[in-house]
Amino acid sequence: SGVAERPEENGHHNKRLKGDVGEEDAEDQNKKSPKRKIVLLMAYSGKGYHGMQRNMGSSQFKTIEDELVSALVQSGCIPENHGEDMKKMSFQRCARTDKGVSAAGQIVSLKVRLIDDILEKINNHLPSHIRILGLKRVTGGFNSKNKCDARTYSYMLPTFAFAHKDRDVQEEVYRLDRETLDKVNKLLACYKGTHNFHNFTSQKGPRDPSAKRYIMEMYCGEPFVRENMEFAVIKVKGQSFMMHQIRKMIGLVIAIVKGYAGESIMERSWGEEKVDVPKAPGLGLVLERVHFEKYNRRFGNDGLHEPLEWTEEEEKIAGFKEQYIYPTIINTEREEKSMVNWLNTLPIHDFNSSVVGVHTNHKNSKNSSDLEGSDGCGDDSD
Repeated sequence: SGVAERPEENGHHNKRLKGDVGEEDAEDQNKKSPKRKIVLLMAYSGKGYHGMQRNMGSSQFKTIEDELVSALVQSGCIPENHGEDMKKMSFQRCARTDKGVSAAGQIVSLKVRLIDDILEKINNHLPSHIRILGLKRVTGGFNSKNKCDARTYSYMLPTFAFAHKDRDVQEEVYRLDRETLDKVNKLLACYKGTHNFHNFTSQKGPRDPSAKRYIMEMYCGEPFVRENMEFAVIKVKGQSFMMHQIRKMIGLVIAIVKGYAGESIMERSWGEEKVDVPKAPGLGLVLERVHFEKYNRRFGNDGLHEPLEWTEEEEKIAGFKEQYIYPTIINTEREEKSMVNWLNTLPIHDFNSSVVGVHTNHKNSKNSSDLEGSDGCGDDSD
């Protein structure tokens, strides 16, 4: 694909004789590098960002992609005009993460010039809390969103979130007992399989076929203590998720375990009626990894393409989480008390009555929330 030559400052094209290589600058060296379809493995701490996806024309909402595109241009991987029109480089993110949400294994696909030391050069232009950890060549028609067949998220939360509402707990002192953890896991396991999650997102009616989602696994791991506070991590793997879906799935389980809602609310929420499902804070949510099982079976061993597996990068991923993601979640929790403040809103929810009548579609009033992106990347995320 021929890249248009950029006029120099004086308005003239920089014409050069074939033999005149001495003065060759990086820009021209780059033009000779072939453009190839690649995927980048990204990790980032999402605090302070309005999600992953770029919002063209609203510069006050800084996103992860704004930083990435700027680094791609500055490092010489893409020409400047591709930064303004991302379609030109066939850019596609695998999941559109919400405002404040982090990622340890986000994948983007795009066409770039394969310059030397490409990863190092891109990372040099990124802030330290956003890293490109890996790169692989993929087939020309590869699209990271369409080819992704599952996504795994984790949600790190302080365990006092599961303390019963009638117990007066000191956040620092609270420790989760086995019985409560078993109850949490029993409830999380109910989400497995295919359900109608229209109550776990906005803008979807109960009869919208895209509200049906398939969850492969969901469980809460063993608690651990960090800086005197006990935390636990919930893992969820699903085909795709709608906006706010995971945070609402976790919010509902917390409401049940704390004693604000009965267990029957779960079955009810998958039915047609509108149920008030609370949305847990975005802070603890991390996109852990995206799965390309079908693609790997088809192209991973064809001798031309690498399978999209990141075993060699696992250590870097773990290191990034320890250095940037977990400390941000822990410190923000301690300073801003996002979980404590959210738990205080649970009594305001009405878990018993259901909003009977038409499931209206407040498209216009809801558009501002679209800027937050979506927990995963269902059909509604782009």
